[in-house]
Amino acid sequence: MKFRRKKLQIVVRSPDLGLPARCITLAPDLTFRGLKLAFLPGILLRQPLAFESLYFDLGGRPLTDSSTLTDAGIAAGSSALLTLRLRLRGGGGDGGATGAESRDCYLNMYATKKPDKVDPNETRLSKWTTCALSGEPLAPPVVVDRLGNLFNKEALVEALIHKNIPKEFSHIRGLKDMIPIHLSLNPGAANSETRFECPITGLEFNGKYGFLVLRGCGHVLSVKSLKEVKSSACLVCHKEFSESDKLVINGSMEEVAVLRERMDGERGKLKERKEKKASAHLSGTKHAGDENDGILDNGRKVGGAKRFKAMDMVPANATKEVYSSIFTSSKKSDFKETFSCRSLPLGRN
Repeated sequence: MKFRRKKLQIVVRSPDLGLPARCITLAPDLTFRGLKLAFLPGILLRQPLAFESLYFDLGGRPLTDSSTLTDAGIAAGSSALLTLRLRLRGGGGDGGATGAESRDCYLNMYATKKPDKVDPNETRLSKWTTCALSGEPLAPPVVVDRLGNLFNKEALVEALIHKNIPKEFSHIRGLKDMIPIHLSLNPGAANSETRFECPITGLEFNGKYGFLVLRGCGHVLSVKSLKEVKSSACLVCHKEFSESDKLVINGSMEEVAVLRERMDGERGKLKERKEKKASAHLSGTKHAGDENDGILDNGRKVGGAKRFKAMDMVPANATKEVYSSIFTSSKKSDFKETFSCRSLPLGRN
């Protein structure tokens, strides 16, 4: 005898998807996932994300895809109204973010203080009006290194003494790497952003205009003044200078690279001169004139005057041996040690 399983009359609707309601007769052991496959059109079945975001609702109670009609409490032979709804991500209660998490993220976003934007004008002005090492306002005596950085001499010397020079200024090894400069005071400094200016053109020393320092005299002039007045002498003290004596202050990356190359070249030449001098001293070139009767390779005599000899001034009626004994010690063979010499230290002398 065969028993027929009772079917269930289910009305399925989906207002979220705009699909019309349908009455379907189903077996009680059918899962809701299978019901979705039977109810949804083929276009939605080809979209995995859309398929997974849909769920059935029975009287406001969400039902899982793996549960059956019997698990949902729908008795055999009865009917029920199921609603197919669209699950909204992040709405709460569906595995998305909760309200507490949202508030925490919101508060953390404003709790972390963002760094203030640096004003490029303030950065430029600070580079031209303060010491590159201490950050204090420039005050005489002021020096510049071989790359065009400005320093208060006192702060730089103190850093060299305590050996705490920053890495970016490691090229400064001593006083020889400092060039003293003369900055001209600005008469209208009270109403200006800087205390110094070009003594020729009156341009302010604030980074808006290019400036050079002449290494020979240390005077600071604007690039404009040297272009307008064509001269090979300083416009302030009239001391002659060459093109290599010009040193750009706070130059661009390209100008600093040129200055660094020049600095390395000067140090290399100085090192070669020292090595040549040391090798000449060790090889005996200093006394080379003694081997050639006082004549050097260039034909000059070693020493301009004749060496004085005591034997050339022997008095009359005096022998050379007696006279020379005045200036030389006695012969060791003529010295006889006595008891007094042994007892008194002075006797040995």
